[in-house]
Amino acid sequence: ERLIVRRLRDRYPTAAILTEESGLHSGSGQERWIVDPLDGTTNYAHGYPLWNVSIAYERDGELIAGVVYAPSMGECFAAERGGGARCNDEPIAVSAIPWLGEALTCTGFYPADFARNGPQFAAVSGRAQAVRRDGAAALDLAYVACGRFDGFWEFDLHAWDVAAGTLLIREAGGAVTAIDGGPAALDAGSILATNGKIHEELRDALRV
Repeated sequence: ERLIVRRLRDRYPTAAILTEESGLHSGSGQERWIVDPLDGTTNYAHGYPLWNVSIAYERDGELIAGVVYAPSMGECFAAERGGGARCNDEPIAVSAIPWLGEALTCTGFYPADFARNGPQFAAVSGRAQAVRRDGAAALDLAYVACGRFDGFWEFDLHAWDVAAGTLLIREAGGAVTAIDGGPAALDAGSILATNGKIHEELRDALRV
């Protein structure tokens, strides 16, 4: 995180920088960088390769660019507003799965607070083809953007967990809202992201 903040501050001296570990580094302009230096820390510590660095750029309250970099997987997902989404410079798009019964979905939760998401996990498990839990929200969102997952939901997230992934999914043709179907916002505290085709069905399944 120190390296990322230093590089961003050198290049964008007036921009604010919001990071997971050290909070807000204030700025004087209308630009903000949103940084998660290591998403999937437990995975990283155990040698499980699903972890990533997530960085997003916001201007005047609008997401402009985002990157989710997964070094162990050799993949870098990137999106620019209006410019589409890519993985390792190749265009990506969400899946075409039309209904929840054929969908591979993903979620996340704190192990010590399984009950927070337990009813939803059970409900979707009974309707989707499968549910996974990988423990790296930004990478899960990138996987929705490239069609590996058809949908993802999670409670109790922060801006650094979802900013880059939100733009990736939008630019890849998917849909992003709060879990209850309300407008997506970086401070909404929850996220529902899909290929768009299963969005309403997955939203309804989560209403338990």
